[in-house]
Amino acid sequence: MTKLLEEAIAALAKLPESEQDGIASLILEEIASEKKWQEAFDKSQPQLEQLAEEALEEFRQGKTLPLKF
Repeated sequence: MTKLLEEAIAALAKLPESEQDGIASLILEEIASEKKWQEAFDKSQPQLEQLAEEALEEFRQGKTLPLKF
């Protein structure tokens, strides 16, 4: 456990139980959400690689146009 996390937990331990539970719920939801996004990203990686390769091939063949900002 990092020093910063230890400090945060020590500070949380001083809060009333209802606030501790609220913050704990937020942390657990964030961890679950991050895991869900990582799994979705991992599953999409092969498709992203294929799309990138197609885009590079179109560029090599001169089929792309520069973006005008």
